[in-house]
Amino acid sequence: MYRTCTCGELNIAHVGKEVTLSGWLQRSRDLGGMTFIDLRDRYGITQLVFNMETNAELCEKARKLGREYVLQVKGLVAERSSKNNKIPTGEIEIIVSELTVLNSAKVPPFTIEDNSDGGDDLRMRYRYLDLRRNPIRKNLELRHNMSILIRNYLNTLNFIEIETPFLIKSTPEGARDFVVPSRMNPGEFYALPQSPQQYKQLLMVSGFDRYFQIVRCFRDEDLRADRQPEFTQIDCEMSFVEQEDVLNTFESLVKFLFKELKNIEFDSFPRMSYADAMKYYGCDKPDTRFGMKFVEINDVAKGKGFGIFDNANLIAGINAEGCAEYTRKQLDELTDFVKRPQVGATGLVYIKYNADGSFKSSVDKFYSQDDLKVIANAFEAKPGDLMLVLCGDEDKTRKALCELRLEMGTRLGLRDNTKFSPLWVVDFPLLEWDEETQRFYAKHHPFTSPKPEDENFLDTPAEWGKIRANAYDMVINGVEVGGGSIRIHDRDLQNKMFHTLGFSDEEAQNQFGFLMNAFEYGAPPHGGLAFGFDRMCAVFSGVDSIRDFIAFPKNNSGRDVMSGSPSPIAQAQLDELFIDLREINTEK
Repeated sequence: MYRTCTCGELNIAHVGKEVTLSGWLQRSRDLGGMTFIDLRDRYGITQLVFNMETNAELCEKARKLGREYVLQVKGLVAERSSKNNKIPTGEIEIIVSELTVLNSAKVPPFTIEDNSDGGDDLRMRYRYLDLRRNPIRKNLELRHNMSILIRNYLNTLNFIEIETPFLIKSTPEGARDFVVPSRMNPGEFYALPQSPQQYKQLLMVSGFDRYFQIVRCFRDEDLRADRQPEFTQIDCEMSFVEQEDVLNTFESLVKFLFKELKNIEFDSFPRMSYADAMKYYGCDKPDTRFGMKFVEINDVAKGKGFGIFDNANLIAGINAEGCAEYTRKQLDELTDFVKRPQVGATGLVYIKYNADGSFKSSVDKFYSQDDLKVIANAFEAKPGDLMLVLCGDEDKTRKALCELRLEMGTRLGLRDNTKFSPLWVVDFPLLEWDEETQRFYAKHHPFTSPKPEDENFLDTPAEWGKIRANAYDMVINGVEVGGGSIRIHDRDLQNKMFHTLGFSDEEAQNQFGFLMNAFEYGAPPHGGLAFGFDRMCAVFSGVDSIRDFIAFPKNNSGRDVMSGSPSPIAQAQLDELFIDLREINTEK
């Protein structure tokens, strides 16, 4: 056999035992009369010893081995004279009696160490080598352990895991679909699922009252740290439930995961309305690990002759406690930050509340010490604090202030990745207005039900912006890790929703007829939620990017630089699919 044990399991209790190990050469050290090799596998590292005095031939052979050679060794477990308490096997070593080179290896393009010298692009090109590194391995082990815990937990609640199709019908709402041409049906296309939404609703009609699936989903959208073109959802649906039933069920699941994986216990997660999230944090996924809520000061800041404030729709700011000693250079850096195109502010006003009780601001020309005191009172500021104020159009100001708040949280060390602050954001708008197309779109998707008390607003287009949805998101540390809604299960209400979104009867039947037809056969009240599995793994590990929790991710251009996809395909394949790219290629 290739091995009798792994490189991570031997300890002082195994001294005197003959063992066989297999793995990769992590590093070697030639000390003249002795050669030491660290042998690595998925489970750990074990030190191997080759002695020139007792076996010169074997020692010479060991000296010629390079990094990442695949080795098999046999030998005796011995106690180390110089112990290494940083690894589990640090009390022992193997006195090697036999050495077999199972495979040689080229020198890797970067070091296979916890802190590698390889940049992101290089490590993605050789992802199979990057996966040998401990941090990446531990990330995938966390993902594995989390998936097992989730499956077992949901199984105890009578959820059943059912697979839904990957080749489905394209729908016009939401992100762009990835489309797949059908060879057997020329000129027609499948879409890869953005989520199993319609199929899980059909499963509720089918009587499977508690469904889940850990499922791959696909969205053709711009990428960033927490987005990939293909990602994994923990997709769940329940029948005969109201919103409170769904929140309680999946809050309990997340509490269970925190207890099992992080040994952290929570009381009930706070609830925050969408309206409050936007008012106090400027986004629908607030990071509540720290305070610094927005304070609106229109009533105390206008009318003092400062035209920028007087002409603004909104004047609001944050109070950075203990930051009154910020230098002009630091304040200039913050001003430059808010003026960045992705933040979008035109400037920044600061007010220092000095330790002696006086004020110093960038608007001293317009505001007296008494005026600034009134503003400070609105912020509930105290001596030593720094107030940072933005103004302008309401939506743009809140967005920019959100970014400034997060930047200050980072600078002050308040966004501690070892601290977790989960909450539910509820009462989202059902619809949102798009200025470019001059129409309403579903905030989540067309199957989300309105609050019963707001349902009558659907009859009055002027009231559509007031309709609240039976929708909810779970947010942890400023990251939306999951979201869902109570669905529409009544055919008439669903038709009314389609008409509100601008679908004709024919368009609604063409796009969603199979779901609407199913509703005629007795759809139960139902609702659900989907967690972003990759995001949840990243949040639990305290990192921003989901990429290192996916074995083979894409880069920011949606490319797999390791395999070289996407890539052109042969003309013969295109001909089979009745796709002619020759005209496009000629234009290029």
